[in-house]
Amino acid sequence: MKEKFKIGVLKETKNPPDKRVVLPPKQAVELLKKYPKFELIIQPSELRCYDDKEYSDLGLTLSDDLSQCDLLAGVKEVDIPALIPNKQYLFFSHTAKKQPYNRKLLQEIIAKKITLLDHEYLTDKNNFRLVAFGRWAGIVGAYNGLVAYGLRSGLFKMKRAHECYDMDDFFAELNKVKLPAIKILITGGGRVAQGAMETIEPLNLKKVTPQDFLSKTYDEAVFCQIDPWNYTKRKNGEPFDLEHFFRNPSEYESTFLPYTKVTDMFIACHFWDEKSPVFMTKDDMRADDFKIGVIADVSCDIDGPIPSTIRSSTIAEPFYGYNTFSEKEDDPFNKKNICVMAVDNLPGEAPRNASVDFSEGLIEKVFPAFINGDIEGIADRATIVKNGELAEKYSYLSDFAAGKE
Repeated sequence: MKEKFKIGVLKETKNPPDKRVVLPPKQAVELLKKYPKFELIIQPSELRCYDDKEYSDLGLTLSDDLSQCDLLAGVKEVDIPALIPNKQYLFFSHTAKKQPYNRKLLQEIIAKKITLLDHEYLTDKNNFRLVAFGRWAGIVGAYNGLVAYGLRSGLFKMKRAHECYDMDDFFAELNKVKLPAIKILITGGGRVAQGAMETIEPLNLKKVTPQDFLSKTYDEAVFCQIDPWNYTKRKNGEPFDLEHFFRNPSEYESTFLPYTKVTDMFIACHFWDEKSPVFMTKDDMRADDFKIGVIADVSCDIDGPIPSTIRSSTIAEPFYGYNTFSEKEDDPFNKKNICVMAVDNLPGEAPRNASVDFSEGLIEKVFPAFINGDIEGIADRATIVKNGELAEKYSYLSDFAAGKE
């Protein structure tokens, strides 16, 4: 094995730009101290949330030339002209689900005989993901929901998340929140939903059970978190079984409708399979007793379970209105419309803290695989393309990569 394994930390080249980085300065130093076999080269960037001086002040090497690196690691997709032939890359490629907008990227990776590893498929032997930005999607998504509620109601105004320097600044803004006796609903039970509840927690709101949320009125703001067994049921009447639900979502139907009658703000943090039942229909949203005024759709499934999510929004323009009768976009702050927040890269609004969390997962669970012979198969499971050939696990992408489907 080589004496040193060189990792090149890429500057982000996707447009619109992303300010996150796989290794912030302090974590980069931590990696080198913990594993002396690694060497790092940081590609300079004018956009990154950590400026170049923060790296150089800690003695880290910066260079535009990453040609000698063994692994080139970034966050989002690499711009095609920036791809270096015959190199090994690690980033979120958004290709393994046959995303049509990245077909050309996959084709170029194959043509240039590149080895591609994808963060999304870095898993342990039980197929649990090792690194993810989900927690920060939930934190920022819930924050944006509160921003929207404040603007729509005129009760308070907060800085946008991306205007905050870091998490301390971010949570200081929550002191401005003044909520009337509204009901906030969160769907999901994973990292994303847990992140949303981290944002809600400083507000000291009362958490209530699904039953009480549906049946009781309160003289203070409350919130409720629900899981699939609270908003779906088996069509055949048998008891809910979570494992069965994940394997056979088409055998379930929605029981979510009662929540639409009592919820003021809905923070959607669930995972949704296209074979799962929808949460509500367009007709449901037109009903006189439909109450939801703000939907922070962190899950952001376009034309999916929530009809008002007709497109993703952006960090620059996070909100749009949904007119339930025209079924088209309208003024987000007109109370006749539903205010929708559907930013699809939410962690990018809190890049410093999100990058720290993500990098610590890489240091602890992933990067060692590149110097220990990948004894646990972590790198192997995440390899979509190896030296220009689709890995066996991802051979189903063959026709997609060839442009046949």
